[in-house]
Amino acid sequence: MSMEYEHQLMAMQISPADAHGTTPGKEQQAAGVGILLQIMMLVLSFVLGHVLRRHKFYYLPEASASLLIGLIVGGLANISNTETNIRTWFNFHEEFFFLFLLPPIIFQSGFSLSPKPFFSNFGAIVTFAILGTLISSVVTGILVYLGGLIYLTYRLPFVECLMFGALISATDPVTVLSIFQELGTDMNLYALVFGESVLNDAMAISLYRTMSLVRSHASSGQNFFMVIVRFLETFVGSMSAGVGVGFTSALLFKYAGLDIDNLQNLECCLFVLFPYFSYMLAEGLGLSGIVSILFTGIVMKHYTYSNLSENSQRFVSSFFHLISSLAETFVFIYMGFDIAMEQHSWSHVGFIFFSIIFIGVARAANVFSCAYLVNLVRPAHRQIPLKHQRALWYSGLRGAMAFALALQSVHDLPEGHGQTIFTATTAIIVLTVLLIGGSTGTMLEALQVVGDGLEGTLGESFEGNNGYIAPSYNEEASSGNRIKMKLKEFHQSTASFTALDRNYLTPFFTSQNGDEVEELDEPMPSSARGGFQGHGQHSR
Repeated sequence: MSMEYEHQLMAMQISPADAHGTTPGKEQQAAGVGILLQIMMLVLSFVLGHVLRRHKFYYLPEASASLLIGLIVGGLANISNTETNIRTWFNFHEEFFFLFLLPPIIFQSGFSLSPKPFFSNFGAIVTFAILGTLISSVVTGILVYLGGLIYLTYRLPFVECLMFGALISATDPVTVLSIFQELGTDMNLYALVFGESVLNDAMAISLYRTMSLVRSHASSGQNFFMVIVRFLETFVGSMSAGVGVGFTSALLFKYAGLDIDNLQNLECCLFVLFPYFSYMLAEGLGLSGIVSILFTGIVMKHYTYSNLSENSQRFVSSFFHLISSLAETFVFIYMGFDIAMEQHSWSHVGFIFFSIIFIGVARAANVFSCAYLVNLVRPAHRQIPLKHQRALWYSGLRGAMAFALALQSVHDLPEGHGQTIFTATTAIIVLTVLLIGGSTGTMLEALQVVGDGLEGTLGESFEGNNGYIAPSYNEEASSGNRIKMKLKEFHQSTASFTALDRNYLTPFFTSQNGDEVEELDEPMPSSARGGFQGHGQHSR
């Protein structure tokens, strides 16, 4: 991609004299054709998705359909004479990806979170998203490195293997969640898959950036302690920036008096600007804008949103849904187009094949070990059942974030290494989205998790005794089990946070008290992501 980018820059530097007055017109025509092609693919994707959903055809989910459309059009363009022109105007780079496409998708993933299921399962979600992603990244990296040592796969340095493990651990179960929604599955399982995928992206990008820093400073003898400090600096700093901007926006909308008829336009404009302010603030401080905007979305939905007028609430919900749907659909189309058009390093097929096996093993290590830890502190009737653990393992599709980080790795890593990782990542994305996504309905029926209660409201679903939400622990802890005690204290702290939120934070940052906000909790939105769920939202 870098070579093509240089050629494109060189082409843009051709003077009008050299072009003899004809090139600008041809370039404008090529630009028009390229943009028309993109619009046509978007329209086709949305229409096809609607038809598939209407006829309940689960073997080709909408994300898969968008990917296939990109693959087909890219393949046709690749064998036509118009390849150069179309590729020039369809091409975009990771800067465009991270600055314009990912922010609305990530913000919507946080903004569409319903607070009650998220915070009810907060302990389990954090365990899967943070500890689980760390386990998955390290296991994948170690297996890929060992595979290189025994000549099973293309050999990469250990730090680069860990970078690959971090980027490929970013899950995007958009397809699985859409089918969960259509068929109706257990509310807690839905919340776990959705919540894990939301926080998982933040964790994966922080791990990737940390490993990238370690690689670039390898000669300075950086120790393990400094690696941990770097990671905490990126993740906690970015999270703090996002939460801070979210709280600031809540106070502004609470006291500025913008929720009157003639100021609704200003109210909506300010609300839309805050997420990008959070993103750019984090990037300007050398932190992660993606992590920051995610937590801004969670805080703004929970606090700022209730300070808006009813008309503004409807507008901002529709606006972010629209933007994220367009962005994610375009991402899937582009991934398909790019896979067909790019020069891939297919010489290392063994690396791709064994990487698929390794990430399956790593995902299993992630899910089953974290579920074991969570079940240690839950009563028997509230534990995560084995069939839900299998569904969690199966829902580990890869999508936009893995693709974006792989795109970044082409420039971050030496010649050949980044290209091999990029090719492997795109192959894994296509395989998981097409095969796993298409077989999700069959998997749900086989595991007997269909029809377990997505129809009810949140209050009904989460206050019953048949779920495995974070319980209150009144029973005496068994003596001598320190791990269990610590885990119980952690789960109790989530209940304490809920009380803190209801009694202090909600009354301070919003115009309502905690009880009123609980009554206003919406049902699980029909639009919910999976690491990147804008596309899933329009599909659901």
